[in-house]
Amino acid sequence: MTTTSAPPPQPEPKRRVGDRVFAGSAKGAGILILVVLAGVAVFLVTEAWPAFTASPADLAGGEGVLSYVAPLVFGTLLAAVIALLIATPLAVAIALFITYYVPRRLAAGLGYVVDLLAAIPSIVYGFWGIAALAPALVPFYGWAERNLGFIPFFAGPASATGRTMLTAGLVLAVMILPIISAISREVFSQAPLLHREAALALGATRWEMITMAVLPYGKSGIIGGAMLGLGRALGETLAIALVLSISGGISFNLISNTNPGTIAANIALQFPESTGLDVNTLIASGLVLFVITLAVNMLARWVVNRRADFSGAN
Repeated sequence: MTTTSAPPPQPEPKRRVGDRVFAGSAKGAGILILVVLAGVAVFLVTEAWPAFTASPADLAGGEGVLSYVAPLVFGTLLAAVIALLIATPLAVAIALFITYYVPRRLAAGLGYVVDLLAAIPSIVYGFWGIAALAPALVPFYGWAERNLGFIPFFAGPASATGRTMLTAGLVLAVMILPIISAISREVFSQAPLLHREAALALGATRWEMITMAVLPYGKSGIIGGAMLGLGRALGETLAIALVLSISGGISFNLISNTNPGTIAANIALQFPESTGLDVNTLIASGLVLFVITLAVNMLARWVVNRRADFSGAN
């Protein structure tokens, strides 16, 4: 009876100096980001705490910090959701067009042009919104009030300047469109080649191939890109401050001058003239925005990481 002995353990390969330096640098950068994030959170909580513990009569509005922040949270979410509903279908359509319909020689250049939208400063978008987009939408707002006034979103009275929540949402939609489009293009281009060729070999048209093989594969990537765009829209400041005519309160009317503000725009407008407890109140609203944005980005990362890979080679 013969016995076989276990092979001797193989020594671990010696890591080169460059590998150790790179690994240490990457780990240090990751730890530094977490430290900075924790520092920002501690600062916001420390500075916002006096506003949470102060008497409601001492705060702006006289009803407490939650009553002060609630309309701003509503306006922030409303503007971001409008932008997301408009930008996501357009971004997905642009990504599909560039990936599967445009000739290869033009696809790269067209993709660069779309990506350049992300490089335009937000102040430029704000000037464009207030000088060009808002006046152009005034006739539509009048038509919507006359013909769609039974819908709460278009109840009116229509704004004579066009500086409404819908205008702000459209400006945000243009700003987040390149983010969603870039991620969608990357996901669509990685759809398994075997799945695409199999669909075409079975007689599917190009659009049927996209609906059967590409969109199911990229669904989670589209959701992740949309949520990253939502995080970008939640924190926008200057464009909203320029375009939106803020009156306060909570309203679903998208075409009138009675618009709720957003957290970021309110901080930018009120901070220069605020002192004492008013500053703490603004920081408290910033803490709420910090939590919302962090939650949205964490949820987006979770969705992207859960993207199920198709079996087979690509």
